[in-house]
Amino acid sequence: MVSVTNPIDDHEHHHGPAKGWMRWIVTTNHKDIGTLYLVFALAMLFVGGMFALTIRAELFRPGLQLVDPEFFNSLTTMHALIMVFGAVMPAFVGFANWMIPMMIGAPDMALPRMNNMSFWVLVFAGLLLLSTFFMEGGAPAAGWTLYPPLSIQGAHNIPFVVFSVHLLGISSIMGSINIIVTILNMRAPGMTLMKMPLFVWTWLITAFLLISVLPVFAAAVTMLLTDAHFGTSFFNAAGGGDPVLYQHLFWFFGHPEVYIIVLPSFGLVSTIVPTFSRKHLFGYSSMVYATGSIAFLSMIVWAHHQFTVGMPLAGELFFMYATLLIAVPTGVKVFNWIATMWQGSITLETPMLFSVGFIFLFTLGGFTGLMVAMAPADLQYHDSYFVVAHFHYTLVVGGTFPVFAATYYWLPKWTGHMYDENLAKLHFWLSFIGFNLTFMPQHFLGLAGMPRRIPDYAIQFADFNMMSSIGAFILGLSQLIFVYNIIKTIRSGDPVSDEVWEGAENMGLEWNLPSPPPYHTFQTPPDAYLIDKVTATEVTMR
Repeated sequence: MVSVTNPIDDHEHHHGPAKGWMRWIVTTNHKDIGTLYLVFALAMLFVGGMFALTIRAELFRPGLQLVDPEFFNSLTTMHALIMVFGAVMPAFVGFANWMIPMMIGAPDMALPRMNNMSFWVLVFAGLLLLSTFFMEGGAPAAGWTLYPPLSIQGAHNIPFVVFSVHLLGISSIMGSINIIVTILNMRAPGMTLMKMPLFVWTWLITAFLLISVLPVFAAAVTMLLTDAHFGTSFFNAAGGGDPVLYQHLFWFFGHPEVYIIVLPSFGLVSTIVPTFSRKHLFGYSSMVYATGSIAFLSMIVWAHHQFTVGMPLAGELFFMYATLLIAVPTGVKVFNWIATMWQGSITLETPMLFSVGFIFLFTLGGFTGLMVAMAPADLQYHDSYFVVAHFHYTLVVGGTFPVFAATYYWLPKWTGHMYDENLAKLHFWLSFIGFNLTFMPQHFLGLAGMPRRIPDYAIQFADFNMMSSIGAFILGLSQLIFVYNIIKTIRSGDPVSDEVWEGAENMGLEWNLPSPPPYHTFQTPPDAYLIDKVTATEVTMR
C-alpha cells in the first residue's frame, strides 16, 4: 500500500479536532461538516417520514379518521418539502463533503468557512419551515409546488415559507459553488477531469444545475409573496396575471430538481457496482457524456408537467419528444451498470443489494415516466395516484437506496468498524418489500381514477389503499434498523482493514487511506503512481 498522508505532528494543535460540542458549531473540516449534513438529513428523513405515515394512516380506510382535510393537505405539502430540501439533498451534500476531497486528493473543501455557513443556514431554514405548523392558519397546504391562487388564499405563512425557500436556496448555491471550486481547482496533480470518479463528475454537473435553476424558483416565490402582500398581480387573473406563468417558472426549476436528486445517486451507484463486480466501470466516458446530456435535457422538458393547461399542440409535441429523448442517456447508464456486472465476480454485500435494487426499481419508474410523457395519455394520468407512484419509484428509490448503499459502503472506512451485515440485509429486504407494497398498488389506484391529495376516497379504492398503508409502515419502521446498525457499528463494530472491501484499493484514492482516515487527510498530494492505479480502465481487477 502506498502512503498518501504525512505523519501528523502531535505538537501542532490545529491538526486534530477541537474538543467538546463547540467543535460541531465552528468546524470547517470537510469530514465534520459532511457528518453534520448526514445527521441532519437522517433527522429530517424521520420527520418527513412521520408526516407520510400520518397520511397513510388517514388513508388506511375510507372516511375521515385522524386529521381534518386542511391539516392533511399541510402534511402532504410539508412531507414533500422536508423530504426534498431537508433530507435527500442534504444527504448528497454530506457525501460530497465527506468524499470529494478524499476522491480527488484534496486536503479539504476550497471554501471551508462558507461550507460551515451553508450548513447552519440550512438548519435555520428547515426549522423555520417546520415552525409554520404553529402559526395562524397552519403550514402551507397547496402541495410542494405552492401553486397560486391556492397557496396565497388567506395564508399567513407565505412570508415564512418564502424566506425559508430563499435560505434553502442560498445554502444549496453556497454548497454548489464550494463543490465546483474544489473540483476544478484542488485536484491532485495527475487527476485530470476524465480520471475523476463518477461521483465527482455527477456532483460537478449537479452543482451547475443547482446554480442555474434555484434563482428561478426564488424569483417565482418572491412574486408569490408580492401578490399576497404587496398588491401585485403576477399570477392573479383578476388583476391581469396568469397562474400558469407560475407553473412554468416552478417547473423550470422543478424538473431539473428531479435530476439534482438523481444524478448524485447515479454517481454513487457507479462507484459501488464496480467494487462488488470486481471490474472497473464499463463505458466510463459514455457515462460522463450521458450525465451531461441528462442535465441539459432536464432544462428543456419542464412543461411535460403541464399538458393539461391548454398549451398549443406544437408545445405539447416539443415537450413530449424532448422528454422521450431523455430516456436515451438514462438507458446508456442502465446498460453500462449491467455491462459492468456482466461476467464479474459479483458478491451481494448490502451496498450492492441496495445498488441493484435501485437499478431495478428506478428502471421501472423510468418506464412509467415514458407513459406519463405521452401527452394524450397524460391527460388521463394527470393528478392521479399513478403519478404519485411514478415519482416515488424514481425519487424515493433515487434518493434513498443509493444513500443507504453508500452509507454501508463507506461507514467502515469512516469509523474503522464493520457494520452488522445480517441487520443491514434485513434493512434492505424490509425496505424493498415495504417500498413495493406501498407504491405498486398506487399505479392501479391511479389507473382506476383515484385523484391524489385527497383525505377520503370511494369504497372501491379501499383494498389497494390498505395494502399501501401497511407497506408504508413496514418501509418507515425498517429505517429504525438502519439507525440502530449505525450506532452499533460506531460503538462496537469489528475493526476493519484499510482496504475494507476486496480489491477496493484499486477503485479509489479513499481506499488507500487508513481506516478511519486521519482528521486532515491529504497534507501532501497523492503521487502519480497511485492516481494512475485507481483510475486505470483495464477490464477487470482479477
